[in-house]
Amino acid sequence: MKQVYNFSAGPAILPEAVLKKAQEEILCYKDTGISVMEMSHRSKEFKDIILEAENLLRELMGIPSNYKVLFLQGGASSQFAMVPLNLFRKSCKADYVNTGRWSQKAIEEAKRYGKVRIVASSKEENFNHIPSLDPSSFDEGADYFYITTNNTIYGTRYTTLPDTKDVPLVADMSSNILSEPCDVSKFGVIFAGAQKNIGPAGLTVVIIRDDLIGQAMDITPTMFNYKIHVDANSMYNTPPTYSIYIAKLVFQWIKEQGGLEAIAEKNREKAKLLYDYIDSSSLFKGTVDKKDRSLMNVTFVLPTKELDAAFVEEAAKEGLMNLKGHRSVGGMRASIYNAMPIEGVQALVGFMKVFEEKNI
Repeated sequence: MKQVYNFSAGPAILPEAVLKKAQEEILCYKDTGISVMEMSHRSKEFKDIILEAENLLRELMGIPSNYKVLFLQGGASSQFAMVPLNLFRKSCKADYVNTGRWSQKAIEEAKRYGKVRIVASSKEENFNHIPSLDPSSFDEGADYFYITTNNTIYGTRYTTLPDTKDVPLVADMSSNILSEPCDVSKFGVIFAGAQKNIGPAGLTVVIIRDDLIGQAMDITPTMFNYKIHVDANSMYNTPPTYSIYIAKLVFQWIKEQGGLEAIAEKNREKAKLLYDYIDSSSLFKGTVDKKDRSLMNVTFVLPTKELDAAFVEEAAKEGLMNLKGHRSVGGMRASIYNAMPIEGVQALVGFMKVFEEKNI
């Protein structure tokens, strides 16, 4: 089969080694005689899988002992409601930074349960940068402060975290979790949909500090109460068992690569290769302020929409798949998550050079 490189923003590329291991075990996990897909979540075998997944994630991210790790369903979008329902405890106020579609959705959801203040936004510039933050403007009485650390659609990321002092910092890390080292102790809550750097869609990882558990609003549905899931070790109901199994394999793979320091070095190398070419090109143009460029999602455009469409079509014929940009920004988007090998980025840059020579 022809080599294909999948630049999809998500569901996204998975490590080939992980897929091969899953293929090897798909009919029979170890000596159980059954697939993980048919395995009871109450069985000893699955309890071992989910425990190993948690322990690996704790090791990779250096998660302190006073944080719980949850494996939930509902996607990151469910967290837009779970966060305010569980963290609106005192003032029922929160500060949000608006950096794109997903933070906007989170803001609208949080407004249903309390008072939301947008402390900064890059909306007027179509979210092409991370807005400057003035700590003196932060509400010291807020129940939490919310950011989206990487913006998949627009190709931006935080390079410096806001100093929120005693106000818990909440982060949607769906598209850059595990891409580089992260000091978990700086956050009150971290959550991430799995389908970028963790595994297949259907799983959401939540990392939450102990003191933020157990004070949910009275109106909180049972399934949206963090304490319910903490007390049941993520198995209050049937969890997404196969997605957790694949996540465990991905965590193992990251560890085998040398952990997050090694992964970050590879990610920086891939991003630099692509950004350097875009910056040197007479045809392609980046869409993001250089200081805020994402390591995971590289966005760029050509002079016309017709050329954009031609590029995406011709790239697909060369095995460079899913490069079309999000409809809200157009152009192209190359998502180069952890599992994207540098050979894929090299192939993309090589094709871009050929395309430029033909169309300059």
